Amino acid sequence: MSLKVGLTGGIGSGKSTVSALLAEHGAVVIDYDQLARDVVAVGSPALDEIADRFGAGVIAPDGSLDRPALGSIVFGDPGGLADLNGITHPAIVRLGAQCEAAADADAIVVHDNPLLVEMGGAAHCDVVVVVDVPVEVQVERLTTIRGMTEADARARIAAQASREQRTGAADLVIDNTGPVDELALIVGGLWDELVSRAAARRSAPGDD
Repeated sequence: MSLKVGLTGGIGSGKSTVSALLAEHGAVVIDYDQLARDVVAVGSPALDEIADRFGAGVIAPDGSLDRPALGSIVFGDPGGLADLNGITHPAIVRLGAQCEAAADADAIVVHDNPLLVEMGGAAHCDVVVVVDVPVEVQVERLTTIRGMTEADARARIAAQASREQRTGAADLVIDNTGPVDELALIVGGLWDELVSRAAARRSAPGDD
């Protein structure tokens, strides 16, 4: 039986770097940002539902989702955002489950999901790993590395679960305030821990 690992972290936390390092160690990584794009591909039921709910103006001339147009509608509109999430989140969860089912039985499957807590996915994982940094570090990284304004950075951070909500759901927390080489060592230790947990799970009574 595979070990199901939930990996999350706020924007600018370095979660994607942790995900890439885990993949190098041998984890099967399911990228939920990619799943979110896949479920609204041209011809998908979710895209049709989005057009029905938000109008033809959110569909680009080539038939794809016009993300800026949709964003301009749902940004700052909690009801609209809730409706959008109600369309996309179940489809994303189903696709993630299909990807997990396709993995080897003894794999360590990492669900790399920035919205793991918001989508309620933490409760369905064997281990939840949270990549954590202070908000001010997030702001600094988003403004210096991604070129966001401070206001935009803080708005993006505020739109996600709080640090307290994420760490409250965590089994393991990675402090990513240090340099990348330090992070690589931390992830190496995390991998050893996950391998140990996966082995214990396979040998547990009832798993034969």
